[in-house]
Amino acid sequence: MAPLANNHISVDCVVFGFDGENLRVLLLKRRGSDVGGEMFSDNKLPGYLIYQDEDLDDAASRVLKDQTGLTGVALTQFKAFGSKDRKSKQRDLHWLEKEQAKVKRIVTIAYFSLVKLDKNLEKNVNSEAAEWKKLNELGELAFDHNQIIEEALRAIRRETDNNRALIFDLLPKKFTASQFRMLMEILYGKPLDVRNFHKKISQLPYIIPLDERQQGVAHRAARYYRFDKKAYSGSR
Repeated sequence: MAPLANNHISVDCVVFGFDGENLRVLLLKRRGSDVGGEMFSDNKLPGYLIYQDEDLDDAASRVLKDQTGLTGVALTQFKAFGSKDRKSKQRDLHWLEKEQAKVKRIVTIAYFSLVKLDKNLEKNVNSEAAEWKKLNELGELAFDHNQIIEEALRAIRRETDNNRALIFDLLPKKFTASQFRMLMEILYGKPLDVRNFHKKISQLPYIIPLDERQQGVAHRAARYYRFDKKAYSGSR
């Protein structure tokens, strides 16, 4: 017998992955038909109703694994979304009624995760069901999922303001100043002065310059850096 779902509470997971150049979001591929019977294809966040007998955190991990195949990532609860207009789009209403029991209103508890997007992580994702889309190329998502992603970014900014170490979890073990700067620009949504940025990181005791440079690049080879977690903890 299938577990009994709560038809009024769901979880949604916003998983951000940095591939060294772009910040991407893990999205489900949604296919269906609208009210008029016309077929459509778009994207939505991994999410579903919780079961009556499970905790919210357990539900978020279960849904992410079942829908995308991704496991072992840290999920942080950041906000609840319960607007009466969450299901205002006719396409979403029609799809929802075909997928599960008809409900009048669903409150969703949203989680975010930050991951370093590499080949090993990509292998864990079911590419038939989900895809990593660039943050600046999301388009219009299902329900209020564009808003949820924006709120997730705000939550991440608050978290990283208090704990910069989170940013370095997204970067390779050896990273260039440009990679670091690009990630900061994406997370904070604004350009940073290149010269001032380089000057600033040279003054940070926890960003260690290495005697290594990029290989096989057409432009001037950039120096690599590494993050020293111990030095960071001592500087706080």
